[in-house]
Order: sequence, then structure tokens, then C-alpha cells
Amino acid sequence: MSIEIDVLNGDSSWKRAESLMQAVWPRDVVEKLSWGHVKWAHADLRVLIDAPEDAAQPGLACHVGIYFRTATWDGRRVQIGGIGGVSTRQDCRGRGYASLALNAAIRTLRDHEAVRFAILFCEPHNQAFYEARGWHAFKGEVYAEQPEGRIRFEAMAPYVFDFTRKPRDGIIDLCGLPW
Repeated sequence: MSIEIDVLNGDSSWKRAESLMQAVWPRDVVEKLSWGHVKWAHADLRVLIDAPEDAAQPGLACHVGIYFRTATWDGRRVQIGGIGGVSTRQDCRGRGYASLALNAAIRTLRDHEAVRFAILFCEPHNQAFYEARGWHAFKGEVYAEQPEGRIRFEAMAPYVFDFTRKPRDGIIDLCGLPW
């Protein structure tokens, strides 16, 4: 059995990812979550893995969004990557697809040599998954842009993945830069 991993443009691949995202994160479920009110950015790139040919149902099995941002960390301008929208179809879970997609996303970010570290936000039940894959809890503050303006992001725990910098605390500001 072979697994095909695609890394595609975020906007043009949304149609392919949309039904998986809606199945994994239905609106009525998301509205009740601590992060259900958050306005998320669109992915710049998407890692997509199709279900294997012998799967009961064909189609997309797993999705990981990739983001590129200029941010500040403790007042210093820095290029960072982001991971979001990690989703695996219920009937495809436990087969390593999320790990494969996450690894492909990290390789893609690493190949973008300007990226100093990556950030993601996760719920408590997923923290061990990310820690086992080299992510570290960020103990500082994170600020993000939302429709109501710049906010301290506290809806989920921030985790970072090191490339050339090792942020563990301080302030990461994902909002527009002052310069």
C-alpha cells in the first residue's frame, strides 16, 4: 500500500479540504468549544493525504494547514510558520496519517529557510501527541488579530517547534507589525 502526500496552494485546494473539515469539525460542535468564536486565517499551503485504495470510503483522509507569517517575538521581527486545521477522518484515525501530514508540514516549513520556529494552538487532549513529535509548550503570551482587534490569545495552548530559535516564553505577536 502506498500513501500519497500532496502539499498544495491553500486557496486553490480549499474545495478539496472543505468537506473533511466540516465532517471533523461540524459547526454545531465547534460553536461549543473554547475556540469556537475564533476567526482563523486561511492556510497558505495544505498537506492532504487521501485514504488508501482499500479504504471503505474513498477521498481525503487527513489535512494539515501551513501558514507563513512575519511576527514579533519579544519585540524582534521574526519569520515564523504555523500549523493549523489538523484533521483526520474518523474512519482513518489511528493509522499514522496525522503524523505523516504533520511531518510533511514541518519539512515544508524547514525548507522555507527564513522560518525561525513554528507555532500551533492545541486542546489539552492533543498536547501529548504534539509533545511526542518535538513540539514544546510556549509559556509566554501570544497576541492575535481578531475582528474586534488585537487580543491576547487564550482559547487554546500555544506550542512551538524549533528550527533556529527556541522560544519557550516571552511575547509572540502575530498581529500587524508596527514598522
